[in-house]
Amino acid sequence: MLRDRLAIALLLLPLVIWVIADGGWLYIGAVTLVLLLAAAEFGLLFRRLGLRPSVPLILIGVLVLVVGRASALLPVEAALTALILVSMTWHLVDFERGAPHSGSDFAVTIGGFLYVGWIGSYLITLRQLPDGVWWLMLALPAVWLADSAAYFVGRAVGKHRLSPRLSPNKSWEGYLAGIVVGALSGAGFALLWQIGAGSDSGVTALNGMIVGAVVSILAPLGDLGISMFKREVGVKDSGNLLPGHGGALDRLDSWIWAAALGYYLASGLAG
Repeated sequence: MLRDRLAIALLLLPLVIWVIADGGWLYIGAVTLVLLLAAAEFGLLFRRLGLRPSVPLILIGVLVLVVGRASALLPVEAALTALILVSMTWHLVDFERGAPHSGSDFAVTIGGFLYVGWIGSYLITLRQLPDGVWWLMLALPAVWLADSAAYFVGRAVGKHRLSPRLSPNKSWEGYLAGIVVGALSGAGFALLWQIGAGSDSGVTALNGMIVGAVVSILAPLGDLGISMFKREVGVKDSGNLLPGHGGALDRLDSWIWAAALGYYLASGLAG
């Protein structure tokens, strides 16, 4: 599995970098597609429990929120309000038709487009910041390398389990190693990206270390959160999109939080 994951990652890395560098509608379209796949997996996960969340509404909600955050075409607050009202109406009707758990179905539906759509669209808003390409390429590699360090150190010396019920293979030793590697990689990438961003961009070694440390500390909660959903359902992966990587939701679990945290950190640090 590790070999498959490395092979797929190395194969896709040049494409990912090219799409991020483009930053226009190609990037927005690619992020939207991945978020829609993740949203479908989210809804279908809970359908395995016998619930009936509306997968079409989850997908529509993600699309509306992404478009609203990516452009001025939609007022996001009004769109979100309308989505919740439509979802309530959908599940009221479904209950009248015999659905036994419409309250839970409603919660999963709005949870799906809020979690995947609202948090996930920070991948776009971070990229749209001034020098956003550099901040995005700080936050995402930091969490990738932190995750890798946590995995390898945890396997080698991990003895104290971080979350025995959710992810018994994760250890405190690996988690702490991930924070160190995330912070150092953030500083290192910042020094490298400063060549392109310029000395007055806010992309400095200190700021890179702060971004790397914060995303390495907090973004793993996204990984554990998706593990919580999968444990409840009783599956290992949310899907089978890529060999060794599982589904889109499995890959985005910590990325979307790295982007959200990176957005607010970059907004504060650059200012």
